[in-house]
Parts: sequence; structure tokens; C-alpha cells
Amino acid sequence: MGNFLAGKVVAVTGAGRGIGRAVALAAAADGARVVVNDYGVSIDGAEPTSSVADGVVKEILATGGEAVAVADDISAMAGGQRVVDVAVETYGRIDGVVCVAGILRERMLFNMSEEEWDPVVATHLKGTFTVFRAASAVMRRQGSGTLIGFTSGNHQGSVSQANYSAAKGGIISLVRSAALGLHKYGVTANAVAPVARTRMSANVPTELKEIGEPEDVAALVVYLLSDRAREERITGQVYTVAGPKIAVWAQPRELRAAYAPGAGWTPERIADFLPGTVGVDPMPLLERVEGMARDARAGGGAHRSG
Repeated sequence: MGNFLAGKVVAVTGAGRGIGRAVALAAAADGARVVVNDYGVSIDGAEPTSSVADGVVKEILATGGEAVAVADDISAMAGGQRVVDVAVETYGRIDGVVCVAGILRERMLFNMSEEEWDPVVATHLKGTFTVFRAASAVMRRQGSGTLIGFTSGNHQGSVSQANYSAAKGGIISLVRSAALGLHKYGVTANAVAPVARTRMSANVPTELKEIGEPEDVAALVVYLLSDRAREERITGQVYTVAGPKIAVWAQPRELRAAYAPGAGWTPERIADFLPGTVGVDPMPLLERVEGMARDARAGGGAHRSG
């Protein structure tokens, strides 16, 4: 066992499988006492079972670590609070929370139902909020702590996962808000956008050219939870980890601006002025989607001619 997180108490949601499990095991291996949270549902959020979290706790205990299971649903305020309460009641403090829990319900936007939208946003975005909310209150009193949310490259947008993309974009804004609001209390907040082989990534419709394993992601998370990261004042950041690659995303900022001449804007002045002066910021994913459509049309044409 290492000592990167020696003496720390860390709670991990979605820790029963995939990346969450890898994070829980890695944190324990580096000295943390771990609260393993997992509602134990299938990929679409159905069929909960507490055995998933219990299994990871047994793995940690078998290697000499310390861990406790919490099978509550963190999309409810009481569930997020319980994760933190169990950490404090069992180990006396909470030094880090890592919110990995998530589900998928894919559908094109024009066909998406409320039943497909609400649970995805609730699990990802609200589930991150409920744990952040409970943990930040304790961390503020402690004068230290680390919040880590899990986002995705799909925060840029998605063809058939508007619910998931909206939630992941919201997590980035939540993390940045936490970093700003909690900085004076000694609390940091960051987001991780992983690219790793999991049961979720298995359903990605396009080929992932850069992809790693859950253990790659866990290594980055352990670092972000550590005092080494705090000493470097790392907060408000979004990192991608894909196998051997680690990348940092740009902070949002204005790209170009223009000011109305004279009496102000009218639709006619905007039509004359905006395209050539303010312009647009090209959307790489849109270009990729258009390229895929062209390839599909070309393939279909060749098939028909045959």
C-alpha cells in the first residue's frame, strides 16, 4: 500500500463497478479510509442492489484497508447527506468526495421523454450536488477538503445523449462554482472527464481513438485528492485522462466581440455585421458528424450502384 492519501477519508459514489470501483480501490491502496457508495443499478438505472457496494468493501478489507458501504441513492438529498454522515460518524471527518455515479438513457432529442431526461440529470448532476452540498458544509468547518466531479467529453454535445451531455456540462459549472465559493475555506474542486473501458463506454457509437483503463483514471483522482495537488493550488480545473494522455480543458472565455455603431443594434445591422466581424467558433464535433453523414451517403451510393 502507498501513502499518498494516508490519514484521509474519501467517499466515492458509483464505486461498485468500473471507474468508481477503481478509484475506491486505489484510494484505499494509498492509505485512505473509504466510503463506498453505489445504489447498485443497471446501466439504465434499474434493479438496485446493495451487494455491489458490499463487494468492493470486501475487496478493500481483504487487502488490509478500511472501508464501509453505503447503498443509498445519491440523486436524493437524503442519500447524498448519508454518504457524508457515514464518513463522519465512522471515521470522524471527510477529506474528499468523488462523484462517479451515473446512468444512461439514450434517445434522439425529438423523441426523448421526461422519464428518459429526469433520471439521467438527477443521477449525474443532482447526485453530484447532493454529495458536494453535504461534504462542503463539513469541509468548510474543517478548513480543508477536495470535491471531484465526473464529467465527459460529451459536455461539448452529443447526437443522441442530450440528457447526459446537459448533465455533464452542468457538473463542470458546478465544479467551477464550488472552486470559487469554497476557495477561502481551503476547499478545492475539480472535474475529471475520463475515457476508459467501462460498461458505459461500450455503448459509444463512434470509435474512441484514445482510451485507457479505469485504473488510469484512478491514478489521476488519487493525485487530485492528495496534499500534493492542494499545494499546487489545483482547483476549478477539468482534466481528461485517456490511457497515457492527460489533458486540461480551457476555461470559458469570450472569443471575439463587437460593439453596435451609433443608435444600437437592429436585426439588419446584426445581419450585416455579425458574420464577418464576430463570426463563429467552429464546432469540431459538428464537422465530425457531417463527415460521418457524407461517408454514410457515399457508402450507400456505392452499395446501390453495385
